Amino acid sequence: MEEDLKKLGRIAAPKPTDEARARAMNAAMAAFEAEKNFATAPQGNRTSRRQSSIATALWSLFMSRKLMLASSALATILIVPTAGYVTYQMINDRTIILTDGPVIDTKKQDEARLRQEKLKAEQTAGKQEVQNQVQADDKSVEQPELADVTKTEPKPVIAEETADTSGSRADTEAMVPGEDQRLAAAPKDQKSAEFNSTTPGDADNLGAATSEMAEPEVDALVAAKPMTVQPTGQLMRKKVLGGATMNEGIIAQPPILLPEETGDRFTSKDVNPVKSVVSEPVSTFSIDVDTASYAYVRQSIMNGGHLPEPDSVRVEEMINYFPYDWKPPESAKEAFKANVTVMPTPWNANTKLMHIGIKGYDVQLAEQPPANLVFLIDVSGSMDEPNKLPLLKSAFRLLVNTLKPSDTVSIVVYAGNSGTVLEPTKASDKQKILDAIDNLSPGGSTAGAEGIEAAYRLAEKAFQKNGVNRILLATDGDFNVGVSSDDDLKALIEKKRKTGIFLSVLGFGTGNYNDSLMQVLAQNGNGVAAYIDTLSEAQKTLVQEATSSLFPIAKDVKIQVEFNPAKIAEYRLIGYETRALKREDFNNDKIDAGEIGSGHRVTAIYEVTPVGSPSVLNDDLRYAGKKEKADAPVVTDASASDELAFVKIRYKKPDEDKSTLITMPVKASEEKANVDAAAPDVRFSVAVAAFAQKLKQEAQVSDYSWDAIGALGLASKGDDRYGYHAEFLKMVELAKRLKGE
Repeated sequence: MEEDLKKLGRIAAPKPTDEARARAMNAAMAAFEAEKNFATAPQGNRTSRRQSSIATALWSLFMSRKLMLASSALATILIVPTAGYVTYQMINDRTIILTDGPVIDTKKQDEARLRQEKLKAEQTAGKQEVQNQVQADDKSVEQPELADVTKTEPKPVIAEETADTSGSRADTEAMVPGEDQRLAAAPKDQKSAEFNSTTPGDADNLGAATSEMAEPEVDALVAAKPMTVQPTGQLMRKKVLGGATMNEGIIAQPPILLPEETGDRFTSKDVNPVKSVVSEPVSTFSIDVDTASYAYVRQSIMNGGHLPEPDSVRVEEMINYFPYDWKPPESAKEAFKANVTVMPTPWNANTKLMHIGIKGYDVQLAEQPPANLVFLIDVSGSMDEPNKLPLLKSAFRLLVNTLKPSDTVSIVVYAGNSGTVLEPTKASDKQKILDAIDNLSPGGSTAGAEGIEAAYRLAEKAFQKNGVNRILLATDGDFNVGVSSDDDLKALIEKKRKTGIFLSVLGFGTGNYNDSLMQVLAQNGNGVAAYIDTLSEAQKTLVQEATSSLFPIAKDVKIQVEFNPAKIAEYRLIGYETRALKREDFNNDKIDAGEIGSGHRVTAIYEVTPVGSPSVLNDDLRYAGKKEKADAPVVTDASASDELAFVKIRYKKPDEDKSTLITMPVKASEEKANVDAAAPDVRFSVAVAAFAQKLKQEAQVSDYSWDAIGALGLASKGDDRYGYHAEFLKMVELAKRLKGE
């Protein structure tokens, strides 16, 4: 039997005759036409005939007369117009064919959804009807006004969509956020204000990475799940409405999305407590110029469609993301300047905010020292995703284009083993560097520690004695081969830092993003940690803020604040939980702290409770002693002083080991009478602080609404050249909806 099958397999199949082909095709067409007579209008079609009826008739006609057999060119002439006509009819009727689902009549869905939303609106008394009308020619969206900030209940949305013959509003398309979003104004004056924005990113060469999103599109974002993340920051749905249940065109209400288990790893840290000035009058911490948390939170909300894990939110990194206009030092002799503002707390009428803004000296291009850079790039298998290695390569191309010809670039990659892709090469040979970047490809496991050691060897090989020597580690944070414990890697980075080679970390992607390890590496390498989720973010981090990221002007920067117990009863530092220092660490030059780069801006905010305020949480101490040593010098009479606090900043120059001290008093007489009296950037940073605390679910802002945060940010939006402020306001609105409020 097996031998017979082999013989049959070697026999060539007979070629079908033209007559047999024609008979088979005519029989199939006849059967199809007969079935058509028993079918009513199919789902997704407004007419009573099938879309293919004309095509079928034409097909049968030329097949029966053997026109197709006579000339393939003639067949092409007939088939192409027919296919075009059928396609036009399908688009005109807004029929969407899914590869993984049934044919869906989006027009019926729109009508059903409209009825459902109108019914919901009628059931909610006192609500304002809102309309969103999509224009077919330019897809511009007119935004509805959002809920009044004094009301916490959500406003129903009645979406009315005009006929869209292009089908571009179908639920299976990629959603690109629209522009112009509206928010209600602050609760004091009850005015409405308009959200006008530019798109984030460089206006000259990047275009729109993200922009304002219409309210119906926000609802769709909440409903759409799962999603795939694109490097451009757009959202692409895998299935219509993420598999939401459908019954005759009526879509079930999607559940509110909760934070997901992403597989990413973060360090859990308790938020700073409220402290009594009597028992603990001094607060000490290291500065932090990282911005990774903000970009990760943005990715979670805008691309992932869910609220971020609370542990992923570091308030100080959210605040420090923005390029505030703090007053800079007058010359390079002064590394940075501190600006202090005291103002009422927007979320608590019985407390005040003490806002400290630091601006580093901005090194001009001609003053920048030569740079010796090593790109340490993760090419392991986990990097084989569009928002990882491909985005990473584009990001480094942007950086290379900004380097001076005298700068040096080396490239080390690591996967199963590490390897040198590019020996130290002058930036003047730019094409050689770009070619090396373009040729990178993913594969293998992650020998991260071995790659770091190889990168340090190259950095030492091209070491610039009077320049900048820095390793830029780009990875998703997955170190699973070799020395992988945080302590071992920390020791390695600390040892190399003392030689003058610093390390910064650029994080990419989600799924196995090891944020906790990346924080350890950056903090102990005198570097910064950034998260790159879009090409726009790469432009911001590596081009617009390249001097801040690459050229340090001060290291081991520490801040210490002493509060006057006669004026201030309690305080809490907002954020900086991972940067806390002991009081005695401030004057110890052996203790490592944060680094400030050229032009860097650092912001710290304390919420303070005045003496006698009803918001004081701690009882007076029964046995609190106020005796001082007999020989102790008295600096000032606390009760008679106008000072609320005394701020001290200690730092070292990059090439020195002895620190310098800067001091300044904070006077009550300089306090702002109300929130509006503070500078716009101060108010905006406070809005960001409130948003970050709310994402972390901190009790202090639990009664402060999302709309109030948005209104505070909107009122202080300012010039917003790159659209970062507008993007933040959109995030606030999305977070409110994802939270279901």
